Amino acid sequence: MRILVAFILLSLTCAAADNGRLKLEVDPGRAGVFIDGKYVGPAANFKIGQTYQVAAGEHEVKLEDPRYQEIVKKVTIVAGKKTVMKETMMALPPAKPPFGRLRIENGDHYAAVYLNDRYMGHADEFDNFAQGLLINPGTYEIRIVPLTGAPVTKMVTVEAEKTVIVK
Repeated sequence: MRILVAFILLSLTCAAADNGRLKLEVDPGRAGVFIDGKYVGPAANFKIGQTYQVAAGEHEVKLEDPRYQEIVKKVTIVAGKKTVMKETMMALPPAKPPFGRLRIENGDHYAAVYLNDRYMGHADEFDNFAQGLLINPGTYEIRIVPLTGAPVTKMVTVEAEKTVIVK
């Protein structure tokens, strides 16, 4: 039994030694973080920069927010070390009305929300009566991709001054 416990501890230590940490200091903090094409969550939570465990080596980090120009950078992660990535995204021109509102109800608050294959934010940003994604009227494909589990894809039609809820 002691040998098994020692083996498990050694395995966990070795696995952790192969990882480093990526600390993000991004403005805006609601930007989605994609590491090697996989969504991992928002850059900040309650204005506190997130830190992600990442395998040692070179990775592509993409920051995406629908109101800003995306940023794509190569980052080298060193095993056992913390790498800090500081970025300020450039604002795009604001959208013009009329708008409808899209709300998302999903148990995974950090599930990525895509509108016609474009990242819009995470589910927690669009989930209550006071929140929602303001979009121009039209028909859209909505895809909700939880951090774990199967994605949900639905077609929705948004009308001006009305709210559509996707569950």
